[in-house]
Amino acid sequence: MEQPRRAADIVGVGQRLVHAGNTVLVVEHNLDVVKVADWVIDLGPEGGAAGGRLIAEGTPEQITRVPGSDTGQGLREMLPLSGV
Repeated sequence: MEQPRRAADIVGVGQRLVHAGNTVLVVEHNLDVVKVADWVIDLGPEGGAAGGRLIAEGTPEQITRVPGSDTGQGLREMLPLSGV
């Protein structure tokens, strides 16, 4: 399979795999991909030696409510959320 290069391509390939009954794990920083995930594991707070700690886990909507989650902050700006 050719490697997808854009967020929309990654999402499309992932959705086709899931609809075919597969489990898909994606390591990605692009919030256009993260926002459509069923489950997010947010590691950080930074990369390398300053990272690797579990900051948050849950649906993208749940991640938006976790204080200290940079991913959650970015998702808050992208998702239509009520009560957040």
